[in-house]
Amino acid sequence: MWWAMRFDVVTLFPELIAPWLTQGVTRRAFAGPVEVRTWALRDFSDDPHRRIDDRPFGGGPGMVMLAEPLLRALGAVAADRGGDEAVPVVHFTPTGRRLDQALVREIATGPGAVLICGRYEGLDDRVVRTRVTLELSLGDYVLSGGELPALALLDAVARLQPGVLTAPSHEQDSFSDGLLEGPSWSRPESLLIDGVEHVVPDVLLSGHHGRIARWRRDQSLLLTARRRPDLIAAARGAGQLSADDERFLTTLGLY
Repeated sequence: MWWAMRFDVVTLFPELIAPWLTQGVTRRAFAGPVEVRTWALRDFSDDPHRRIDDRPFGGGPGMVMLAEPLLRALGAVAADRGGDEAVPVVHFTPTGRRLDQALVREIATGPGAVLICGRYEGLDDRVVRTRVTLELSLGDYVLSGGELPALALLDAVARLQPGVLTAPSHEQDSFSDGLLEGPSWSRPESLLIDGVEHVVPDVLLSGHHGRIARWRRDQSLLLTARRRPDLIAAARGAGQLSADDERFLTTLGLY
C-alpha cells in the first residue's frame, strides 16, 4: 500500500492509539493515505524493570521521563523512516503553541510527523532541546499524557484527507474561514421541548440559496462576535470580511 503521509507515535500506551484508528469516518484515512505506527517506549529501556522515568534533579514532586529511552526510540523511528529529517518531531505540552486549524491544514498536506506522548512531569529537557522541533498544546489545561492530544491531531488531519469527508463538510467547519460555524437544524420542522415550541427559521425552509447562504454567514458572524471577538479582529486584519459582513456587524452594536 502507498501512504501519502506517516505518523509515528512514541508512547507508553500504544494500546490507547490502535483501536481508535479503526473507528468512525476517519478510519478511511488510516486505511488509505495516512499510515500510523506506534512505538512502545518501554521497549527502549535498558532497565531490567523497563523503567523509563526517575526523580527530577533538584527535587520536587512527580517523575521525569528519562532521556536515554526516548533518544533510543527516536533513533529507531528515524532509522525506520530512512533518515527522513524533514518531518516535525512533536512534543505535546501545556507550554507549546496552541494547535489551530491553520496548523492542522499545514500538517495535513505534509509528510507526517513523529508524535511524542509525554507522561508524568514531562520529558528530560535535553530531549526537547535536541530532538523536538514543534511543541503543541490543545489549550490552557493539563492532561495526564500526550496520547489524547496525539489522537486529536490525528483526527483533525485525517478528516481533511481526500475521500474521508465530502469537501463542503470540512470547508464549512469552524475556523475554516477564520470564524466559528453557526447553528444547524434538521427535521422535524417544529419540535416541542419542555412545553415550548421550537421552530426551524423560515429562511432555511425558503429554498432561496442566496438568502440561506447570507443567513448562515450572519449567524457565523454573530456567534463569533459574541464568543470569540478576537477571531473577528483577526479576520478583519486578514481582509476576510466583506462589506456585507461589516454592515451586519455594525447592526450588532458590538463594534
